Amino acid sequence: QVQLVESGGGLVQAGGSLRLACAASGRTFSTYAMGWFRQAPGKEREFVAAVTWGGSTDYADFVKGRFTISRDNAKSTVYLQMNSLKPEDTAVYYCYAPNAPGKQGYWGQGTQVTVSS
Repeated sequence: QVQLVESGGGLVQAGGSLRLACAASGRTFSTYAMGWFRQAPGKEREFVAAVTWGGSTDYADFVKGRFTISRDNAKSTVYLQMNSLKPEDTAVYYCYAPNAPGKQGYWGQGTQVTVSS
């Protein structure tokens, strides 16, 4: 069973930075992609960023140039460095690990990020 544990959320002023971490266990971390999603109050969960097993990255347009996703396979951890934070970035951020085709992926418990204006 795959387990994902996020950390690093908190309260920050607009323009500030935070780094989220997601520690994975339960399978060989280096062989699969990882992603970050977020959900703001009253809104649907949305894609933020992803990194493949080979290190290729993809970002939602609203975080390009501000957020950076990375992974440390030796630590089985994926990171999300968030810079130039805006109040609209306030949300619960979730780590995601895909599963085999046709099977539901895995989610972490989420970590709250609050950006004050």
